[in-house]
Formats: sequence, structure tokens, C-alpha cells
Amino acid sequence: QVQLVESGGASVQAGGSLRLSCAASGRTLRSYAMGWFRQAPGKEREFVAAISSSGGNTYYEDSVKGRFTISRGNAKNTVYLQMNSLRPEDTAVYYCAASAVGLDRRQSGYNYWGQGTQVTVSS
Repeated sequence: QVQLVESGGASVQAGGSLRLSCAASGRTLRSYAMGWFRQAPGKEREFVAAISSSGGNTYYEDSVKGRFTISRGNAKNTVYLQMNSLRPEDTAVYYCAASAVGLDRRQSGYNYWGQGTQVTVSS
């Protein structure tokens, strides 16, 4: 079993930056691809970014390309989402998830989920 805990969410102004962290306990994340998803009020949860188990491959949703960067910590048991040039439309609860299958933008491809961290971007 893998427990995931997100942190780093906050309220920021448009144009600002945040770094979200996702820490694992229970098992190592070394063999899992990791993803970040988000859910805005009144909307369905959507894919944001994913990174392979090795960290060598990444995949982004179009609206965050060039602004967000997903990465893994040196011990690979922590995953980060660096978010720059934040926009009000980035406001959402952000979730990290672990996939035993590999890089995937589908929620069904993920085995474990965190509880989420709130990001609010004001204009």
C-alpha cells in the first residue's frame, strides 16, 4: 500500500509561483510513474502532468506546458510540481497519484491517490 500526501498549496496572485510536493509512505515510489491532476470547483478532475518511474520522460496537459514542471526527488520518493506564471484558471485542488502501469493521462491508470492540496490564484 502507498500513502501519498500533498503539500505546498496556497493562495497566490496571478503571475506567481508555487511548488507542490507529494511525499510517499508505506512503499517506495521508485517503480511507479507519478501524475498530478487537478479539480476546479464544479468541474471534473483533469490531468496536469506525469513523470515516468525513472524520471526520464514527462508529459503535460497543453495549458500548463512551459509553465509547470514535474520532477522527482533524488530519492525518488517525492514528486514535485513547480508551477510558474500562475493564472486564475489554475485554481483547483491538486492531487498526486501513483501508477504501476506507467505514464498515463487517464485517471484509471493510477493505483494510489493523495487527498489533495488547494491552490488558489487571484487576479
